[in-house]
Amino acid sequence: MNGVELFLLGRTLMKVGEQAMPEPATGSRGSVRSVLVTLGEIVASPGTTVGEIAARTGLPQSQVSTAVARLVEAGSVETEPDPADRRRRLVRPAAEPSARVAEVRTATVDDALAAALAGPDGAAPDPAALRAVTEALATLARHLAPGRPVPPAG
Repeated sequence: MNGVELFLLGRTLMKVGEQAMPEPATGSRGSVRSVLVTLGEIVASPGTTVGEIAARTGLPQSQVSTAVARLVEAGSVETEPDPADRRRRLVRPAAEPSARVAEVRTATVDDALAAALAGPDGAAPDPAALRAVTEALATLARHLAPGRPVPPAG
């Protein structure tokens, strides 16, 4: 496997993950991807600003603002004025997990993975293939979990 193949596989896995996310009860604003990238940055760097998140992720500031608004609405994050500049807001994970966080944490990828592995005619995937892919994903998660440093190239 080369870097391009790995990148494209990662995109496919992201799409499966997006399909596995339960729909929010309230009107959805912003893409699931930008919301999850934003939330990941907030968890990694609590007390950060929208501008800082945008700079670190490469997402447009408007997308980060929309994602933060959606996360606040869901009760996943909280904001407070920045003491250094009262015009800015600091964003951090909510003190207590919201119902939405609990819902997302308990959702599985089983149905989305089965749909991704289904035959071209929509036939159910081969159970052995589904089991093998599920086990491979569990192995990847153990070794490449978020928060683990990515080794430098070369």
